[in-house]
Amino acid sequence: MSRAGGRTAVLVLMMLLAGCGPVGDPTVAGPAAVPVSPSASPEAAGTPVRKAPRIRYPERGGGRFRTAAAQRPAPPRGTVLRYRVQVEKDITGVSTAGFAAAVQRTLEDPRGWSAGGVRQLRRVGPGDRYDFTIFLVTPRTRDELCQDVPDGYTSCRNGARVVLNVARWAHGVPHYRAPLAVYRQYMVNHEVGHRLGHGHERCPGRGEPAPVMQQQTLGLHGCTANPWPYRDGERYAGRPGSYDDEVPSS
Repeated sequence: MSRAGGRTAVLVLMMLLAGCGPVGDPTVAGPAAVPVSPSASPEAAGTPVRKAPRIRYPERGGGRFRTAAAQRPAPPRGTVLRYRVQVEKDITGVSTAGFAAAVQRTLEDPRGWSAGGVRQLRRVGPGDRYDFTIFLVTPRTRDELCQDVPDGYTSCRNGARVVLNVARWAHGVPHYRAPLAVYRQYMVNHEVGHRLGHGHERCPGRGEPAPVMQQQTLGLHGCTANPWPYRDGERYAGRPGSYDDEVPSS
């Protein structure tokens, strides 16, 4: 061995004895060896964060639908109304099962239309007998199903059709001042309320909760957002009437 090679070998031996190791040695403390706290965020842990997919839809869909499966059977109570859920096939970013689950949670909430056990709203599946259908549709399919003044903006109830506009489901309305999830609850309860025979109501006073049958999509008119027909176990209603003389009906 040459004198230079001998010096190199001695230097390597001294480094190993001093505890130095090659890059990537698990005994070496460094950023890669620092344990991640259980409370650290997924980003800090290097775990990809799954974001809710963006809801996408054309202005005019093809009028073909996916039907949600029936919910698990439950003992009947009160008057049972059966509804099916259909989502237009052109809509992506929201699954039929996911939309149906959101509708079911809203309708079965203790503050919803099933309050007090007077009625039960039960979701049925393809081929089952039903009393009405809750649709999630594109704006122009909304106009075709509602058969009213076409606006591509609002939702509606037309006979046994409860028609929810995906544009509102995806984006809400700018003046609502409440989370999108709250507005979606309002959409469901307002249009199903029409199917149950309830007409429009007006804001009872500035600063008061809006009745669910108020046209909250078109404005709160001094009231605050409220998606529920029952408050403190009692039916909450406002003054009869609508804002049809001010803005188009919803």
